[in-house]
Amino acid sequence: MLPSNDHVLSVYAGDDGVLSKVQPNSLLIDSSTVDPSISRKVASLAESGGNKFVDAPVSGGVGGAEAGTLTFMVGGSNDAFEESKDVLSLMGTNIVHCGDVGTGEVAKLCNNLLLAISMCGTCEAMNLGAKLGIDPHKLAGILNTSTGRCWSSDTYNPYPGVIETAPSNRGYTGGFGSALMHKDLTLALDAAKSENAASPLGSAAHQIYSLMIAHGAGHKDFSAVIQYLNGEHVDSKGG
Repeated sequence: MLPSNDHVLSVYAGDDGVLSKVQPNSLLIDSSTVDPSISRKVASLAESGGNKFVDAPVSGGVGGAEAGTLTFMVGGSNDAFEESKDVLSLMGTNIVHCGDVGTGEVAKLCNNLLLAISMCGTCEAMNLGAKLGIDPHKLAGILNTSTGRCWSSDTYNPYPGVIETAPSNRGYTGGFGSALMHKDLTLALDAAKSENAASPLGSAAHQIYSLMIAHGAGHKDFSAVIQYLNGEHVDSKGG
């Protein structure tokens, strides 16, 4: 599980990479979130050496990893998918075959596009409610039993003190970094552009995370958007 396109290509196809060492008939599972074309390129190289490859990006966060309840979105042949389940089921409870190589990445990028948008919306609503005087706990309870309910609100609420296990309760640390969300949004928007698919809300979310990184908050959890809406800018030292 690697951070970017370049990392994946280097680790697999570099001069001293995995593909130069692995024995034939091996199954390679890559859980990075990258451009689908990168997964297809690595798969082609793996197959030329007599190996099988699946892209298997993951959702569920740190909590899901600790509990072994992650979701894996898998792209690859039927045989490779069935073989990968023996490993992935040890870490996750929802192992989904999305289609051919690269479709796991497609599913993950669409998921994170929606996640970024919903988190920005949740931050906006929670920040507005607090400023207008409603108790954040009560507001969250109403949202989570009403039509505004979403994972960003009922499981990962960005307002400190609302969800005990959320990164907002530990200084927006130990979660999914804003820089990584920005990277995933970049990939999703690049894909949208290539297919002429409109993504105005994704573009707006991308701009917000760009500003967070510019203010030195790329290391903070992606729910720290609420600090920016509240005027709490973070410098490069995290202060």
